[in-house]
Amino acid sequence: MTKYPDLPETIAVFPLPGALLLPRARLPLHIFEPRYLAMLDDALKSGTRMIGMVQPTSAPDGSSGLSRIGCAGRITQFSETEDGRYMITLTGVSRFRVLREVDGFTPYRRCDVSWSGFERDQGGVERDEGFDRPAFMALLDRYFDGQNLDVDWGTLEDAEDELLVNSLSMLLDFGPEDKQALLEAPSLTTRRETLVTLIEYALRGGITKDFLQ
Repeated sequence: MTKYPDLPETIAVFPLPGALLLPRARLPLHIFEPRYLAMLDDALKSGTRMIGMVQPTSAPDGSSGLSRIGCAGRITQFSETEDGRYMITLTGVSRFRVLREVDGFTPYRRCDVSWSGFERDQGGVERDEGFDRPAFMALLDRYFDGQNLDVDWGTLEDAEDELLVNSLSMLLDFGPEDKQALLEAPSLTTRRETLVTLIEYALRGGITKDFLQ
């Protein structure tokens, strides 16, 4: 795993609405736009093979901004299709804070970033000491039943706390603002509590994308 002093000061960013990457988690991506194919080619040539995932925001003038916190991932798997598209997997390394966007000649966006405050992201698997797993699984059962989703319960029940909470945070269909709240949670416990709140709100018929604004 990349260690804190080796993280780059400038990284390519991929603003993708609703796509959430978390430290030590894996995010599959299908890359086909020319600018992002160029981004991937450049990332593969770099020493870190890193890309930053960031939620885009809308500015008052209609331009596309970037959320202040994202998560960088290392390209750990990739394959190329016959028509030149890429199927890749990013493995989360660390969150970062966007300092400024960098002007340049690349077709994709790049940012100067700070990794300060996210040193814990590169440690071992995080624990959630107050996790009431039976109650959480019962809540999930109600949620999946309401969404008419088939679930591999064996896989969920066998997953460690961090893998379970982070995977659900990434996979469940919440709005970009809610995904950002899950990303910015300072600990696994806080992320699990936020996730529970979002699921409970959805079960009450709420529109989760408006809940955490």
